[in-house]
Amino acid sequence: MLMDESGLLMAPLVRRSWALRGQPPVLEQKAGHREKVSVAAGLWLTPRRDRLGLSVQTLVNGYFDNEAVAAFLEDVLRQLRKPVVVVWDGGSMHKGDPIDELVERSVGRLIVEQLPAYGSELMPVEQLWTWLKYSRLCNFAPQDARQLETATLGALAGVVDDQELLRNFFHASILPLPRALLF
Repeated sequence: MLMDESGLLMAPLVRRSWALRGQPPVLEQKAGHREKVSVAAGLWLTPRRDRLGLSVQTLVNGYFDNEAVAAFLEDVLRQLRKPVVVVWDGGSMHKGDPIDELVERSVGRLIVEQLPAYGSELMPVEQLWTWLKYSRLCNFAPQDARQLETATLGALAGVVDDQELLRNFFHASILPLPRALLF
């Protein structure tokens, strides 16, 4: 499983949009608020190597520290029921006692591997964040963090079963797509 985290702020990512000439769109946003939504995602390959899967979790006004990452991985282990190899960057949220204890408790079901430094171009989940922020949530000005979380989960729910889009995230990274998925 390839895992990464990202954060979404209340201020909209303003992109070009369509409007009638002389009537530019107006994006009203709450100013001076530090509300946010943190998102963790894991992109995984089924044991038969014929499908990609996506697991996501959000935290409103929080961030993924090593305890939250360990909780996310526990959920993934319950969901997948097979051994899981996690590949991630060298962030501090991927180190420490909660992660080490989970690996030890998993008794060989969880193996963690670190990407090389500055290896973000190898991470297909980075492409998911780009798609989410620049395509699905651009020009979106939520009223509060709960509305941002709802929009985020709604956008990601459409990706979970979209094999073509999940494969495209692999293609956009420099990590080679598994041969079984090259159809």
